[in-house]
Amino acid sequence: MSTENKVIIGCLESIALPELAIDDLQVRVDTGAKTSSLHVDNITKVTKNGKRCVSFDIHPDAYNVETIVNCTAAISDIRKVKSSNGNTEQRYVIRTPVILGNEKWSIEITLTDRSDMSYLMLFGREAIGNKFLVDPSQVFLAMKT
Repeated sequence: MSTENKVIIGCLESIALPELAIDDLQVRVDTGAKTSSLHVDNITKVTKNGKRCVSFDIHPDAYNVETIVNCTAAISDIRKVKSSNGNTEQRYVIRTPVILGNEKWSIEITLTDRSDMSYLMLFGREAIGNKFLVDPSQVFLAMKT
């Protein structure tokens, strides 16, 4: 894919995760992170319709932590991930649709505790894929047209 067909996004963007009841989540675009990661609480492994799943709570509005949505998603994988502080932890990985600007596609997200971070989600390289170019000097470039 040539660069002229790619959408330019900034270091901060707003995405939707429709299957997780999130329609406007500010994310930090992080080309240094391979996989995207989402802050969740109360992660529990469950079985739903015979499938391995994970149940968790999310706060869809970073400015209103009183609002909590409980979600259940199929476990795509369990991986060891090295976080920015150098610690390695095992994380559940889910696969879910994401909407950024006019694009909709499926991404993998690791579930973790990001309560000490400024943004509830990191949007990593695999999610960016070959769809976007990142301009780190800009924010919120991928608004829907």
